[in-house]
Amino acid sequence: MSTEKVFEASPESKASAKQLRLFAILAWVLAMAGQVFAILKLIHDETLVWLIVAIVVILALAITGSWLWKKANRLDPASEQDKVRFFVQNQLGAILGVLAFLPMVILILTNKEISGKTKGIAGVIAVVAMLVAGVTGVDFNPPSVEKYTKEINEQTGTLKKLNLNTDLVYWAREGNKYHIYEDCQHIKNREGVSSGTVKEVWEKKGISELCKTCQARAMRENNVSEDELNNPG
Repeated sequence: MSTEKVFEASPESKASAKQLRLFAILAWVLAMAGQVFAILKLIHDETLVWLIVAIVVILALAITGSWLWKKANRLDPASEQDKVRFFVQNQLGAILGVLAFLPMVILILTNKEISGKTKGIAGVIAVVAMLVAGVTGVDFNPPSVEKYTKEINEQTGTLKKLNLNTDLVYWAREGNKYHIYEDCQHIKNREGVSSGTVKEVWEKKGISELCKTCQARAMRENNVSEDELNNPG
């Protein structure tokens, strides 16, 4: 029987991811609305300054949406088995980041009613903003159920080597690392300390890193060498 621990986002993580995605969508909707306003009202010589301000605001909204969306994906990732969904879910920020500027860029560059100076300044700024929004929206290392499953099982194996064949860990409510020892200096006397397995801390909190202080202490107390720790067997 396989002992592989398969990652599944907890209800709490799914709820948090849903909330983050709603805020991300709101930011993107506002970015699109800002683009429509800029197209209808601001592509004129006399409103160049306000057009630039609008571009900056749209860029900030697009980047915020992408950041929130990526954070949600790390709490509730897609599976690599559904390739279309996996791509769209992880690269949606890049797609919408470009779309938040592309129509405006085209209209600025093709507008015959504005001067070459306005077209040059606004066009360059809009193109740069579009590229920035697109690049910051790309997830170059997208999370997935399969990646998390692999990491969980590798880390569980490592933890058992460190901790006398057990994978019990502790984590603080506001922390970003899990711990072998409940009395670790980084969580001792803190409120909201929970315990569970490596799989549970990944699923409930999205915490994926072992405390280095606990690791060094466990290696010392349990006589675990670097070679033993790094040996996959």
